[in-house]
Amino acid sequence: MDEKNKKELDAESIAPSVGNKEPQSELPSENVQRGVQDVEAVTLTWSKATLIAVFLNIWLLYFVNAMQSSILSNLIPYVTSDFSSHSLLNVIYIVANAISAAVFIPLAKVMDIWGRAEGFLIMTIFATLGLVLMAACHDLPTFCAAYVFYSIGFGGMTFCVDVITADASKLKNRGLAYAFTSSPYIITAFAGAKAAEGFYYNISWRWGFGTFAIVFPVVAAPLYFILKFNLRKAQKENGLKKESSSRTLFQRAWDSIIEFDIVGVIVFSVGLTVFLLPFSIADNAPNGWASGYIIAMLVVGFVMLIVFIVYEKYIAPVPLLNYSLLSDRTVIGACLLNATYQISYYCWFNYFTSFLQVVNDLSLAESGYVSNTFDVVSGLLLLGVGFLIRRIGRFKWLLYIAVPLYIFAQGLMIYFRRPNQSVGYLVMCQVFTSIGGSVFIIVEQLAILAAVDHQHVAAALALLSVVGTVADAMGATICGSIWVNTFQPALIKYLPEEALSNLDLIYEDLPTQLSYEVGSPIRLAIQEAYGYAQTRMLAAGTGIMGLAIIWTFLIRNIDLTKVAQVKGTVF
Repeated sequence: MDEKNKKELDAESIAPSVGNKEPQSELPSENVQRGVQDVEAVTLTWSKATLIAVFLNIWLLYFVNAMQSSILSNLIPYVTSDFSSHSLLNVIYIVANAISAAVFIPLAKVMDIWGRAEGFLIMTIFATLGLVLMAACHDLPTFCAAYVFYSIGFGGMTFCVDVITADASKLKNRGLAYAFTSSPYIITAFAGAKAAEGFYYNISWRWGFGTFAIVFPVVAAPLYFILKFNLRKAQKENGLKKESSSRTLFQRAWDSIIEFDIVGVIVFSVGLTVFLLPFSIADNAPNGWASGYIIAMLVVGFVMLIVFIVYEKYIAPVPLLNYSLLSDRTVIGACLLNATYQISYYCWFNYFTSFLQVVNDLSLAESGYVSNTFDVVSGLLLLGVGFLIRRIGRFKWLLYIAVPLYIFAQGLMIYFRRPNQSVGYLVMCQVFTSIGGSVFIIVEQLAILAAVDHQHVAAALALLSVVGTVADAMGATICGSIWVNTFQPALIKYLPEEALSNLDLIYEDLPTQLSYEVGSPIRLAIQEAYGYAQTRMLAAGTGIMGLAIIWTFLIRNIDLTKVAQVKGTVF
């Protein structure tokens, strides 16, 4: 069998040939790109103590990320209300997701060509810049721009850490590794919500962002220096070759253009951004979706994405994505499952904390506790799930439990997400959906990684992240469309006549909604409007989630214990 045919065999078919023991090599692979070769050299060189230090630093990074993410999600409704734009909450998420989605595949290329540390450094700079701008902003456009930098930075940083975790762990242990690094969410689910309340009422929401603009770079720096230090060590001990200095600057620049696939990066990034932006700005266009520039953006963006696919398939010397990735049924199944879950989730989530405060009369911190149920459940559950996957070696069986449970629980939410319902029932539904959702996340990652070799780990995770981020934007778009077409009309229907003169302020400002006394006719009318909107958001999400049953059957039941992927001292 020739080399080409060997590479085309999927993970399932080659599994029996490698047995339970993963092969070790004294040198990094030669037929991989420079960034992958570098990280293999690092794992072949570093000690167990260094490996432990890396995982502890990643845990700390996740802790900081989880804390600031919890604070942000609880503060952002008040930030938009300060600018009299509470109804534009979804627009911020959609714009940020549209632009962030275009970053993951180029970032994967950066990590494969320049190195893991370099990609991590770039994303750390973006995240810090976003936090600084959010702390200093004085209007909504500046905050939107800051949130885009923040989303690119923290989304990219999390992606880089996931890739590094994959580099430093065996496939059968990777679920447990991801569970460990994401376990800080158990702590921050409660601490973050309480901290957000403290910042808002006692200090300022600006310091909620400014604090982490100082803390985050300090916590992120050690991981960068550990990777760079051990790479230099590997270059000495493993004889890893440095780039030849005899080649001209033009030659090196041209090689970078070819390897980085600059044309593909530009076409994909611009095409995806142009295609997704209309979903966030169409409601404000003169003629809505019929506006000329909205139609033009959709057409141009879609055509550019088609051009990207054709270019990558037939023209690109070094494609951004290996075409075999896009034709593997496990990869397709994992991506479609991720997309379905994200769309379903974000159909209703963005206005959930506002609902809890207005309808159930919870405080800012208490609403954060309820909305962060997922973080607590997933943090505890994934450790057990990761251990089971490590022992059994297979993961697909989990979907047969998680998918029906999630659909059932989200269906229950339709009944309980309305006025005069106990918070306990809301928490119960959150627990059930959290069990299903946390299983989806870990299974998607393991499935797509089990279907590729080490060279394509970053690309596979990038593809999963792109699909998920685009789905976030689509879910937020559905949520925003339902909100616009249900909440305000419901306010007009239910509000007493004397309150209609204050309609715009009630619609746009969360503190104004909360200012009306619980039990008063105006507060009851606002609660009815929230219930009317939320039940329709949940109905849309539940209907979409039914597709997950189909995608489950696409994913192969790969035995993780028989797939070798990484080298050296790994978990």
